[in-house]
Amino acid sequence: MSRIRAFLRLVVIEHSVFALPFAYLSALTAMYLYPRSCPPGSGSCGWFAYAPANSGGLSWIQWDVLLLVTVAMVAGRTFAMAANRIIDRHVDARNPRTANRELVTGAVSLRTAYVGSAVSLVVFFGAAAMLNPLCLILSPLAVAPLIVYPYGKRFTDFPHAILALAQAVAPVGAWLAVTGTFAGSLPAIVLGIAVGLWIGGFDLIYACQDAEVDRKIGVRSFPSRFGVAAALHTSSAVHVVTFAGFVWFGLLVGFGALAWIGLAITAVTFVYEHAIVSPNDLSKVNRSFFMANGFVGIVLFGFTLADLLLR
Repeated sequence: MSRIRAFLRLVVIEHSVFALPFAYLSALTAMYLYPRSCPPGSGSCGWFAYAPANSGGLSWIQWDVLLLVTVAMVAGRTFAMAANRIIDRHVDARNPRTANRELVTGAVSLRTAYVGSAVSLVVFFGAAAMLNPLCLILSPLAVAPLIVYPYGKRFTDFPHAILALAQAVAPVGAWLAVTGTFAGSLPAIVLGIAVGLWIGGFDLIYACQDAEVDRKIGVRSFPSRFGVAAALHTSSAVHVVTFAGFVWFGLLVGFGALAWIGLAITAVTFVYEHAIVSPNDLSKVNRSFFMANGFVGIVLFGFTLADLLLR
């Protein structure tokens, strides 16, 4: 149990909540647009029995799929964090900001990290297999950028783009978990691109903290190559495109009033996130992190869910 607790600290398991909102947003929107019904006397669909899809209430929510999406998301994120910590442990040791991470200090053994990452990967593939054949077939493609990302800073000045690709997978995968087909998946692809740009743009801000150290130890990133000011300006431009993607997704799926209100709050949050960070003051990057990865996703998901429930 102590090893399990140590591993969960290593991957910051409580931050899994930040990874879920956009997967839920995509999955629930797909469920609403493409309801699955169980006619009377037909037994059950999946693990739970459903009323006919047009019966109102919460009958359109596919609880078994939502549970498996949750398992897959948490397992995938856990694997990604563990792999990142394992691959970057020597780099982390040379950076004062990350020198106290568990694999560097020895609070978590390398063996525990490997076992934990392997278990997480097996759970991820298992959840994908239980969802549908398409998810199982595509699951290795979802894992690939999670492994490549930590190595990216060794061969490119744009590892943030690899992270963006890794994050774009979640909304698309959640949509396919519901539909089992790429037919009609344009909204999910648009949302996936927007989410990828959102996280990639924020990673530009986050990497500014280490720009000077990265230059000294040979780690490559956009801020270390082009400077902090350029990184912040690029992040702002990327987040403008991100917001346009959210708007496009809303138009494609028919956002109602509440969802548009949530999107408006998101816009204000984006402005605030960039206003508190400047090339001369990076002290509020962590506040920006929690704002970007927590508040934005939860607000947009919450308002969109309320919008779906009220229709």
